[in-house]
Amino acid sequence: MDADSRLKALAERQWRDYRSGRPGIAFAEPGLALTLSEAYGVQAEVARLRCAAGDAIAGYKVGCIGAGVVEQFGMAGPIRALLFRSELRASGAEIRYEDHANLAIEGEMAIRIGAGGAVVAAFPVIELHNFVFRAARKTLAELVANNGINAGVVVPHHLTETPNSRWVDARKLSVDINGRTVDSGALWPFPGGPEESVAWLRSSLSLQDRALASGDLVLTGTPLGLYPVKPDDHVVVKVDGEAHVDCFIT
Repeated sequence: MDADSRLKALAERQWRDYRSGRPGIAFAEPGLALTLSEAYGVQAEVARLRCAAGDAIAGYKVGCIGAGVVEQFGMAGPIRALLFRSELRASGAEIRYEDHANLAIEGEMAIRIGAGGAVVAAFPVIELHNFVFRAARKTLAELVANNGINAGVVVPHHLTETPNSRWVDARKLSVDINGRTVDSGALWPFPGGPEESVAWLRSSLSLQDRALASGDLVLTGTPLGLYPVKPDDHVVVKVDGEAHVDCFIT
C-alpha cells in the first residue's frame, strides 16, 4: 500500500472509530508512527469524510499552548484542529458523558472572523474533549490526527457579537466546577492576544492551501489546564468573576 492509500485508510478508520465512541484507537497498536505533516493529512481527510456525511466545518482551534496543558501533555504546540457545526452547543447545554471518551473540558477565549479576516467578536467558551491518548508515548502527531482531541464547543450565543474591545481591561479567565474554582489565569495564551493566535493559525493553514473565512469560529487556545468531568458536574467559565458560559454533564 502506498503512502497516500495508507493515510486514507487510517483516516477512514479514524472516522469510523470516532463515530463508534472509540476515538484514536488505532494509536494503541504498536508500529503506528506518523510525521506531523502526515497527521495533518489524516486530520484533513477525516474532515472531508465528515463533511461528505453531512457535517460542515465551523472553524478552527489552536491548542497545546498554555502552561497547564503543556505540563499535562508533556509536549508543546501550537497545533491546529477543526471545529464542526454538529458539535457546537449553546450555553446551558446538557452534555452526555457516555457520548464521549473520558470527557474533559477547557475554559478559553474564542473569536469570530469577519470580512477581510478581521477579528470582529470575542467571547469565552467551554471546549469539550475526548481526553484519551492511546500510544505508549504522547506525541503531537497523535494529538493532531485525533483533531486536537476536540469533541465540541459550548458557546454563549448572547456574546457572539461582542467586540474584542470589551475584554481589553479584563484580567482573569476562570473555570468553576460545581461552584469551586479549579483554575484561573490570563485570558489569552499568547502575549500578542487573539491577533497572535490568528496570525499563527493563518500561517499554518496556508501550508495546506487553506484560509480563514468570514464567519469562522476560532478557539485561540487556553493558558489554563484541561479538566476531566463526570455526570452531575456543572461547569462555568467566568471572566473577572462574571459567569458567561456554562454546561451540565449528564
